[in-house]
Amino acid sequence: MQSGQWYCCLDPKLEALRARARNAVHAHNTCPPDIRGAMAPELQELFASTGSDCYLEAPFHCAYGINIHLGARVYFNTGCVVLDTASVRIGDDTMFGPHVQIYCAQHAKDPVERAQGLEIGMPVLIGQNVWVGGGAILMPGVTIGDNAIIGAGSVVTKDVAGGETVVGNPARPLDHR
Repeated sequence: MQSGQWYCCLDPKLEALRARARNAVHAHNTCPPDIRGAMAPELQELFASTGSDCYLEAPFHCAYGINIHLGARVYFNTGCVVLDTASVRIGDDTMFGPHVQIYCAQHAKDPVERAQGLEIGMPVLIGQNVWVGGGAILMPGVTIGDNAIIGAGSVVTKDVAGGETVVGNPARPLDHR
């Protein structure tokens, strides 16, 4: 999975990793309200790396957690999902609106292979000081440059240049004329 090769997501070792992630996510999502959001220790230990002052509103969900790298002061609003079958790297001061979804898994296009659980993980890279509006979906393999803005409800299927604002489905640069 982490080598970027096709793999079977039905593998028992991967299921064990997902179970570990579910337990950490549960611990985070059931924290007492007075400490909710920052990050449960179980979730912080699960992630590959976390910068200072990250804040994840509950509920939050991730598939594995072990592929997530957070810069400093990253903020996830409520209901965000990160399906991290590959590396997800998020730069400092990046914010996500509610219900943002980040997908790394690309399933096989052949229906027989798909039924066998074949997929490939493609990394998602998000720069510094990025704003991702509520309900946006970031598809496998995209890179979003520093200072970019992803409009609410957008579906990002291609790379977004630094400083660019994209909107729509599929997301396209906003015309500033």
